[in-house]
Amino acid sequence: MIKEIFTENGIMITEEQEEMLQLYYEILVEWNVKMNLTAITEYKDVILKHFLDSALILKSEYFINRKHASVLDIGTGAGFPGIVLAILCPQYTFTLVDSLMKRIEFLHIIKKELKLNHVSLYHGRAEDLGHQIEFRNQFDFVVSRAVAELPVLLEYSIPFVKEQGYFVSYKGKRCNEEVEISHRALEKLSAEIVEVEEYSLAKECRFLIFIKNLSITDVRYPRKAGKVKKKPLY
Repeated sequence: MIKEIFTENGIMITEEQEEMLQLYYEILVEWNVKMNLTAITEYKDVILKHFLDSALILKSEYFINRKHASVLDIGTGAGFPGIVLAILCPQYTFTLVDSLMKRIEFLHIIKKELKLNHVSLYHGRAEDLGHQIEFRNQFDFVVSRAVAELPVLLEYSIPFVKEQGYFVSYKGKRCNEEVEISHRALEKLSAEIVEVEEYSLAKECRFLIFIKNLSITDVRYPRKAGKVKKKPLY
């Protein structure tokens, strides 16, 4: 079913990748009993609303057709979109970050069972890691899904993006509204929206916002933990 659903939506995967996604699903639902990883557990719903949704970026010319790229997933949770993309893009390197250690422990199991040697996992907050030299302005792509509204996400994410690299935000029906309140954050962070791509998924509208980092990020950003959400750059 996984390969069929992906093919129907214009994304081609191999039988090996289908098997890896199947194993990922099985481990996910097993561990979801022990910890709250996702409210979505029905097989087809997970395939559509987590796996396929994570993979929509593969339909974009900005992301595909590269020999190599470094990708950071901020607030990866149970591994969406990072693990799915790592399965489907073995030529890229992936760094997954989450603030909860339990989720990182779960992802270590996924990494081991799926033999995802091109994936690195880190426990920490974006506000802190964004100031560390090994992370700051180091990634071709930063992705984030279901973490926060766009002005907040921009401050979390842009400091990790290379100059001329991209932050890609996965958004739902409030996309246009969030774009409208992001102008000040974009200006402060020296970034610009270059494309908003719309997709239909399970009769719902999904959006990918591609944001280019125009220069090395101002050292003031991201601000200290808590301040980003309490006083967004509106």
